[in-house]
Amino acid sequence: MNSSSISDNFKVAAVQMVSSTSVDDNLETAMTLIDQAVSRGAELVVLPEYFCFLGRRDSDKLKMRENPGTGAIQEFLLAQASRHKIWLVGGTLPLACPDAGRIYNASLVYSPDGAQVARYDKVHLFSFRRGAEAYDEAVSIRPGDNRPQSFFAPCGRVGMAICYDLRFPEFFRALGDVNLIVMPAAFTYTTGKAHWEVLVRARAVENQCYVLASAQGGTHENGRRTWGHSMLVDPWGEIVAVLAEGPGVVSGAVNAQRLLEVRQSLPALKHRTM
Repeated sequence: MNSSSISDNFKVAAVQMVSSTSVDDNLETAMTLIDQAVSRGAELVVLPEYFCFLGRRDSDKLKMRENPGTGAIQEFLLAQASRHKIWLVGGTLPLACPDAGRIYNASLVYSPDGAQVARYDKVHLFSFRRGAEAYDEAVSIRPGDNRPQSFFAPCGRVGMAICYDLRFPEFFRALGDVNLIVMPAAFTYTTGKAHWEVLVRARAVENQCYVLASAQGGTHENGRRTWGHSMLVDPWGEIVAVLAEGPGVVSGAVNAQRLLEVRQSLPALKHRTM
């Protein structure tokens, strides 16, 4: 499927949240924001990384893990996709893995009929230390093995990525030709302020596609502060819509004509030699 045969103006939305330690509260918030996105005409909705739970300690994720195909979080995602007849990228949720002390940080995609059509387990695990601020995802997360992943929607081929993947351009190149990249994220305030926008826009420019990034954005119950700035960026690197902070929805459209114009005027993808 190429840019000339896709839906002309496929409406998409990114949900931004400030998730807490309560799964029930987070699902309620996600449902309200999905409703808002659908009311704006969204046909594909992306939830942020850790939309369902952001605990006080790394080990808290282990208590929330689900087995593939069963559990309250997966049932919620399936129900929302079916209810609204939308493509739903379920942010990330903790899924069981072979390591008893870790989980997969998994992103699941549901089609409008409620079928799970794709799964991507995060492969790049974030580690950062500056003064008192420190993170190490490898403590509780096992890197995935199923890379790269994509699925087909009415806007064409959609590539999947999660948060820290954003810093690895070779990962996105390995996706091949895509019309849209969806990226749930929870960038820290420190790293997001420095690099988020430039990296999101760079990935759109390099791959001549739209990027829909759905972020956590605010000060959380556990004291962590995330950068937010969920955004939709077009294949020329222009920001279509952005939300700086707080819960809300960013919406726009994947426009087939815009994809075609950018790729014809600057056919960089055809000029690759490696």
